[in-house]
Amino acid sequence: MKYDIFFSICQTEVDGYLPSERVMWENFFDQVKLADQLGFGTAWLAETHLSCQIQKENPGAVIPHFKGEIGLNTDILQLAHLIFAQTKNLNVGSAIRNILCNGGPIAHAEAVKTFLTLHGLNNNESRVLELGFAAGRFPFSYSAYGIKPRDQLEEVAWDVIKNKVFQEATLLFLRLLRGDCIASHEIGPLYLRPNDFRDPVVWEKVKLLAKEDQKRWQGDQILHLPFFVFEKVGVIPFEAPMSLLRLTIGSHDSETQKLANEILPTGVFNLSITPGEVIEETHCRMKKDFHPSGGAWTRAHMPRTALIFLEGSEDLSLEKQSAAARSQAQKAWQNYWVAMEKTLDPKKVAHAVENSIAGNPEEVAQAIVKKYHPEDRLMLWFDFNNHNNAKIKESMKIFMEQVRPRVAQLLKESAGS
Repeated sequence: MKYDIFFSICQTEVDGYLPSERVMWENFFDQVKLADQLGFGTAWLAETHLSCQIQKENPGAVIPHFKGEIGLNTDILQLAHLIFAQTKNLNVGSAIRNILCNGGPIAHAEAVKTFLTLHGLNNNESRVLELGFAAGRFPFSYSAYGIKPRDQLEEVAWDVIKNKVFQEATLLFLRLLRGDCIASHEIGPLYLRPNDFRDPVVWEKVKLLAKEDQKRWQGDQILHLPFFVFEKVGVIPFEAPMSLLRLTIGSHDSETQKLANEILPTGVFNLSITPGEVIEETHCRMKKDFHPSGGAWTRAHMPRTALIFLEGSEDLSLEKQSAAARSQAQKAWQNYWVAMEKTLDPKKVAHAVENSIAGNPEEVAQAIVKKYHPEDRLMLWFDFNNHNNAKIKESMKIFMEQVRPRVAQLLKESAGS
């Protein structure tokens, strides 16, 4: 089992306390340096674009009750240089980088190749950039850049169209990273088809609109009109060391995952709430679809998010450690749901707590062995709705010094029985 760590750097109010941006960053660098010392593999960072607070002033705000900012990291590439400079062994990952905003896929491909070139100027450098990329969680992050419905058909079909836009961006981004010199028309046409729509009624509405446009309607499928149109370009630097880059896509759409792997080896993200059967189905499918230049598909190509609430204070009994950890989880989730929805649904909180891993070191170790495959790669999340820097670092330390070896022992005993 492999252990990474996830940092949200979420500047939200907890128990009436809203840290300044400077305090948030000071705490983060304190934690990431400890993560390096403790032996975590990759530090994954959430990435966010445009202010959550300002979007609340607009009609249709997606998180109207959230106080603060979902995340403070807006550019993993700038941040990665600082992290690499202050650590010795950690890889750095983005979870995720939005390739639709900030200039779109061409700009992102160029920025990544520039980063790799600078990062690789040290001939002995082996630490990699784990670039997770996706379309982003909130539409306000990319609508400011023109990624929004352009006509009535796209308005009706937007849930499907936005996935086609991400497929379009993915194909361009990865081909440019690979070193291809291309024009936009060279990625081939994308189509909207009946099986793209969850609701057949919406498909029928879209179909009627498409039939009014001879260019779009093409025999029971609808041509997707590109959002990114350009003449032939090449992204520099051409000699960027691609060996220092690993890619992971933040999409659960199997077609998009396959498209990405037709170009470059690309792993797959999952959410902490992703059902186990979906995870196993993805592993089976990716054994066939993973790009051959990446070698054989392994479970490490799908990092799994794990929310950890761990209490191991020596002055508490095991029972009190367990109760304290579950109390931390309940409190964190209550704060989250109130912040997101301005309401508190006890059922949602209870479900979220059960989906987390909370307890004393022994309970956490047992829960990990029960929930995860022995070869899984975990992204451990300690800072969820928690600004207590000392407590977060204590949990990180207890996990790596007590839980990790106990998990290894339990797995060894299980394999031998």
